[in-house]
Amino acid sequence: MAAEGGRRGSVRLRTTAGAVLIAGLALLLGGVALVVVMRSTLLEQVADAAQSRAASVDAADPRLTGTDDDGFVQVLDGDRRVVAATANVAGAPAVDVRPGETARVDVVHGEDMLAVAVRSGDRTVVAGQSADDVAEATGVVTRLLGFGLPALLAVVAVTTWWTTGRALAPVEAVRAEVDEISAAQLHRRVPGGRGDDEIARLARTMNAMLDRLEEAQTRQREFVSDASHELRSPVASIRQHAEVALAHPDRTTVPELAATVLAEDLRVQRLVEDLLVLARADEQLLRLAAHPVDLDDLVLEEAVRLRAAGVTVDTTGVAAARATGDAAALRRVLRNLGDNAARHASAVVALSSATRDGAAVLAVEDDGPGIAPADRERVLRRFVRLDEARDRDAGGAGLGLAIVDELVHAHGGTVEVTERAGGGARLVVHLPAG
Repeated sequence: MAAEGGRRGSVRLRTTAGAVLIAGLALLLGGVALVVVMRSTLLEQVADAAQSRAASVDAADPRLTGTDDDGFVQVLDGDRRVVAATANVAGAPAVDVRPGETARVDVVHGEDMLAVAVRSGDRTVVAGQSADDVAEATGVVTRLLGFGLPALLAVVAVTTWWTTGRALAPVEAVRAEVDEISAAQLHRRVPGGRGDDEIARLARTMNAMLDRLEEAQTRQREFVSDASHELRSPVASIRQHAEVALAHPDRTTVPELAATVLAEDLRVQRLVEDLLVLARADEQLLRLAAHPVDLDDLVLEEAVRLRAAGVTVDTTGVAAARATGDAAALRRVLRNLGDNAARHASAVVALSSATRDGAAVLAVEDDGPGIAPADRERVLRRFVRLDEARDRDAGGAGLGLAIVDELVHAHGGTVEVTERAGGGARLVVHLPAG
């Protein structure tokens, strides 16, 4: 639990740290760009002011009386000697700046000036404008950013931490509920959430998974219960006959006892084999070959087997049909269908095969009581016997048609339960034609 909580906390922490880092880099780059652009713009304005000041001076008759704390002017002759200057730079050497150039100079009591030079006849007018306001404005903005950016980052961190916590709260609720669900509590469900966001879809997916697990567990319990019930009958029969033989040796003979034990053992063997097939089908471990199979040959083989058992079989509907699959598995399909039809037939069982619309079709019919429409889907389920009161030895364990359904689906086919013309049951298998 602590590790899980730590993982959740680390997600929240990493999300917050990532948001702060990205926001910090963006704000830092934006702040630097703002300062650089603002400084460049202000310096351009200062240069323009100095340029205007220089252009306004008549170099031939300069009158530069008075002082100007914000700037200065010098008029230079062809030998770059100062011939006139404002009072604040009187006596100062000529500023070294060429016409068309801009330079940063310090000529007025340590004040930062931006100087430009303009050619006027044979003289040069050098004008300077104070740039201290640029530095002051830039410093103010820089200080504001220095205080404002950390505050903004703190707001981003708190907001991200709170928002992430709110977003992870439903996930934690789902995790806590799933952690409490055990094999005996699969009926419980996680909180569904609201809306159609990722968390709500996650909750619905988890609940759908729990539905499947509960259904699978229910099927497994029913399977184990039914299998135990079916196995108990032959085991009890063997025990009963053995106890009678021990208690009253004169009432039975060894051949009679052996015949009973063998019959019950074969019954157990068939049931175990059927259960293994269904278990492999559930685990998707059926290993089926993929070879061309002549289905009409398998149908005729099944007809021979049923006739040997005393069943009247009609094979007039047998026609050539071929499918790609496992011959042994398809033979078992026909055997189970034949045994089922023979148990319920009144007089005759009809077998047929054909190819229709690109599919191989097998049909097994009997003239018995038939299967009610409400039971035609249920009869393919495991351990389903429509007549629960009939003798189990005659009726089987209720796995034959379930195995047929699994094997046919493993071949990519379908099983259809319908009614025979004239009454009775008709079971049709559709397989992809080979």
